[in-house]
Parts: sequence; C-alpha cells; structure tokens
Amino acid sequence: MKIYPAVDIKDGKCVRLKKGVAEDKTVYFEDPVDAAKSFVDAGSKVIHVVDLDGAFEGKMHNLKTIERIASLGLFVELGGGMRDESAVEAAFGAGVGRAIIGTKACTNPEFAISLAERFGGKIAVGIDAKGGLVAIKGWVEVAEISAFDLAGKLAKGGVKTFIYTDIDTDGMLSGVNLSAQKKMLQVLLPAGARLIASGGVASVGDIENLKTLSREYSNLEGVIVGKAIYEKKVNLPEIIKLVEY
Repeated sequence: MKIYPAVDIKDGKCVRLKKGVAEDKTVYFEDPVDAAKSFVDAGSKVIHVVDLDGAFEGKMHNLKTIERIASLGLFVELGGGMRDESAVEAAFGAGVGRAIIGTKACTNPEFAISLAERFGGKIAVGIDAKGGLVAIKGWVEVAEISAFDLAGKLAKGGVKTFIYTDIDTDGMLSGVNLSAQKKMLQVLLPAGARLIASGGVASVGDIENLKTLSREYSNLEGVIVGKAIYEKKVNLPEIIKLVEY
C-alpha cells in the first residue's frame, strides 16, 4: 500500500478545502511546488495533485505548476478539468504519470473506458460521493447514480484504477469511512481493479485500519492523505514506513 500525499491547487496556491467547498479554503503554501518538495524530503515517491480551478471550470489551469512538480522526480497522478482527450495528452506531456477522469467518467462512461483502452494503467477514474451518490463538476452537482454502480460499470469496461473520495469526511479530519471504502473494494475486486482510498484521514490509526483492510483486500493500492499532513496530525515519513511491506 502506498501513501499519496495530496497537493490541491487553487488560484496558483496549495490549499485544502472542507467538504470540497471552494469558499472554505486554507492556504498552506503560496507555491505548491514547495509542498511537493517537502514530500520528497519526507521520502515520498508518489503524489496526488488536483487542479481545483480545472475541476470547477472544466479545463486545466495550473499545468505549468504541475510540470514543475513532475520535474522533482515524483510519480504524479493528476485530477481536475480533464474532460477531453487533448487535455489528457497535455497532462502526460507535462510529465504526469496517471490522469484521473472524474466528471466526464460519470456523464460519459464510454469516454473513460476508451481512454483506458488507449492508455491502460495511466488512466484512473476518480469517483467522489455525497451520501453514496456521485458528485461532479468540482463536487458542486450530485448525479442520480450510485458511486458503486458507476464503479462496477467502469471496472467491467476495463478501467483498472479508481480513487474513491467520501466527500462528507474530506478535509474534516474526522476519520476514514471504512465501510464505504470496503464496499468499493468488494465492487472492484471481481474485475481485477484497484482502489486508492481518499477522504478523512485524521490519525495514524486511520492508516493502520486501512493497512489491515489491505491484507483482506489485495486491490487496495493506497490512500491519499492531505490535511492531516499539513495540520501535523500524522508524520509523513512515519506513515510511509508503516505501510511498506
């Protein structure tokens, strides 16, 4: 299992939101690259980056910053605003290792499936849920489809990596919704698809619980950790070592 420290970029800065609300943000670094450098110094080899401006507006805004992050040698997975194939290609051109399709995967599942056919493991689908239903367009709209139904359809179609965020816990330091993550793992396992869990990590105990879950479900690839790192609720070098086995 891997720890994916998170960098969310809005207005050119590294921020964290509460429950995805754009107006409820905290700025942690003026330059997101400085956050990424701190993760490299802590021993991280992977990073989860979200172009929040792109997510809200439907097109990427921070590609130059993302390119600078990729130049540090990290494996970068990127989400936010990639709603056509040219945007995905631009992300790969900037050094991104994995492109995360969110809104477009919900509104047009065939789009995500076609990308997975073309790019294989370099494509992931990000499914974000409010009350079990898929949230789209930077979490400002909720679609009338279950997160688990959408994941099952896409996994059967050939998508192999999923990121599942429980919005009700995201940025709240309230703990991981383990039952929801476990259910998603159960949905994905028959299709051989992997999951990266996201939302709510507040302590080392959350990481330990997910590590235990990964022993039961081999398709739990990792966990995204954001605010808990910035607020010093967890020590990044410590949790990286904890999950390595």
